[in-house]
Amino acid sequence: MYRKNLLILALLISLIVPAGLVTAQDGEKTVVEIYFPIAVDSPITEILNGYAETFEAAHPDVDVVFSFEGAYGDVKTKLLNTIEGGGDRPALAIMLATDIYDLRNADAIQSWDAYATEDYLADFAPTWMTNSYYDFDGDGEGELYGLPFQRSTVLLYYNQTMLEENGLAAPTTWEELATTAQALTTDSRWGILVPNSWPYWVFQPFAAGAGQNIVSESDVDVYFDEQGIIDALQYWLDLFQVYGATPEGVQNNWGDAPGAFTDGNAAMIVHSTGSLPGILGRAEFEVGVSALPGREGGFYTVTGGGNLYLVEGIDDATAAAAWEFVQWLTMPEQTIDWSIQTGYINTRVSGFELEAWQTYVAENPQAAQAAATIDVAVREFSVQDLGEVRNIFHAEILNVLNGAATPAEAMEAAQTGADEILSIYR
Repeated sequence: MYRKNLLILALLISLIVPAGLVTAQDGEKTVVEIYFPIAVDSPITEILNGYAETFEAAHPDVDVVFSFEGAYGDVKTKLLNTIEGGGDRPALAIMLATDIYDLRNADAIQSWDAYATEDYLADFAPTWMTNSYYDFDGDGEGELYGLPFQRSTVLLYYNQTMLEENGLAAPTTWEELATTAQALTTDSRWGILVPNSWPYWVFQPFAAGAGQNIVSESDVDVYFDEQGIIDALQYWLDLFQVYGATPEGVQNNWGDAPGAFTDGNAAMIVHSTGSLPGILGRAEFEVGVSALPGREGGFYTVTGGGNLYLVEGIDDATAAAAWEFVQWLTMPEQTIDWSIQTGYINTRVSGFELEAWQTYVAENPQAAQAAATIDVAVREFSVQDLGEVRNIFHAEILNVLNGAATPAEAMEAAQTGADEILSIYR
């Protein structure tokens, strides 16, 4: 009779528990592996592994495993290679928000629509959601594929102490930015560094400041040959050709720029909000931050960074456990802690009301100023077949910076090349 009762109990459990769900009673754990890039100078691995331990303490049937893969591009490459090679897929990956079209078209990711509720999504700042939906015609929100977490904007960092010592104010126009950089340039110091080995991202704020973003709200239109884009590119040239305030040609110094700034070898730099904690920790002077000044005034920036993607082809139990972790990871308490420790901007509106954030910005007002730039951020460059279109745009920008083409010539060529690619999606 005892054995018969056990068999009946087992049958009842099999009917109640969905197929494929790994439970604590099984003596096993559901493994949620996450591919994650290391894109800023912060103790990312220690922070995330600490998050995993905290989550697992409250969810003993889940094992969260971070797989750190280098840069954003390394994460994308590994994921696509794993899928193509039939390897064990992770449950989640942090990849560029702008990769949404390429990832969806490759069937590498699945929609969050079955999981994310309107109430949950309502607390994300709308600016972050502009690169989170897949929508061919740009009309409406489309399908949700990215959840904002590791997000940033482009900032202008300036040595406030140096400005004051030279009787200068923080720049508010292109002309002021150029002349201020010129005035602060010496034999041993550049007035401004604008790293452009990954050109489109640091260029977009200048384009927006000229009144023209490089991309539309849809996924099939770019505006490379518009006059505002040409003018912004000419301004880049002028910073070294006219004002002598920045190195000539391509500045392949993204990783070195923050150190050059804190060491006093650059008076200003254009860089990510993700560099803020490291800069504040090393600088022995007052650091000022802002979005980039526009041609005639105002301030402009662009969103950046990565979204959380749910990988296609994982079983239901893993997907459910991944969603549980994502909900926890994107709670305001975690997004604020992540922002404080890394410099990435908090993505949940309610997080800015938390005591931890208020205490932090009271001591580090630059963090609040950086976070406020989301109010003037334009949509980041993202279209169908992004890799090919971006390569064309990058190549033509570098041609201009290296003196191989004029801004007008380069942008005409970039527009023609991009239109040829995007025409099949229109």
